[in-house]
Amino acid sequence: MKGIDMNRRQFLTSLSVGAGHLILRDMVRADSQVTSLSTDPFQLVSLGKTGIKVSLIGFGTGIHGGNRESNMTRMGREEGEALLRYGFDKGIRFFDCADMYGTHSYVANALKSIPREKYVLSTKIWVLPGALPEKERPDANIVVDRFRKELNTDYIDMVLIHCMMDPMWPDQQKRQMDLLAELKDKKIIRSHGVSIHSLGALKACAECPWVDSVHTRINAYGQSMDDPDPQVVVPVIRQIHQADKGVVGMKLIGNGEFRDDPEKIDRSLEFVLSLGCVDTMIVGFDKPEQIDDYAQRVQKALAAREIKS
Repeated sequence: MKGIDMNRRQFLTSLSVGAGHLILRDMVRADSQVTSLSTDPFQLVSLGKTGIKVSLIGFGTGIHGGNRESNMTRMGREEGEALLRYGFDKGIRFFDCADMYGTHSYVANALKSIPREKYVLSTKIWVLPGALPEKERPDANIVVDRFRKELNTDYIDMVLIHCMMDPMWPDQQKRQMDLLAELKDKKIIRSHGVSIHSLGALKACAECPWVDSVHTRINAYGQSMDDPDPQVVVPVIRQIHQADKGVVGMKLIGNGEFRDDPEKIDRSLEFVLSLGCVDTMIVGFDKPEQIDDYAQRVQKALAAREIKS
């Protein structure tokens, strides 16, 4: 185990951002999840204690999403649905949506011939001002009923409260949390949680027993994260993971900031895979070749991890 730790520390000390250096030596340790992964980029992994298994690479449908639009809706239905189906055929089994992305029907149509138990769906309710045309926000039970129709499914695997930023969100969203808990009891949804956009809100997740899973921003460079220093964020994510809550990593390429920098993409993937506290990684894809490219990069990173261990 000491050899594993040292290799990871050596790798992390080599990461650089501009003229500075990203020193993360003390945050990575040999974790049971890290050592148990194979080199398959689409292998199924457990999402905390939810009982849900997702592919290591998930498909995010919300690139530049808002007001029920995203890159996927802008590319058109035929191309968008073909891209989603390509992802499934390659091995992706986890598809991430949200009300504000406008992609529910795209996912439903792309996967309509696939047995429902063969893939995992997550989506998000929006409770904040703006970003959606409604002046009022219906309660979670009403919204989820619409989601199920749009997704053409009897149940949804994960329903999240979208974009929580206030550290007091567990108190502020108590009504919606209770309604989602009732839906879970009725098996209308399988789990509930939050997507997070501030460090204070992220810290609240670890102590909130209601949280089953968390969508959190994580990459090697602190770009578009809850703190520009990953050394601040990772211990919080680890605490959430140690509480048996699922952790879904997002913004792995800094909200697209280094999508054209292969070296940064590789280092960020290697970094996140080395942490051992991120269960799955959702990536936004615009083209089939991007899915192939990321699969190869993740496979390479996993193979390198195996050699080092």
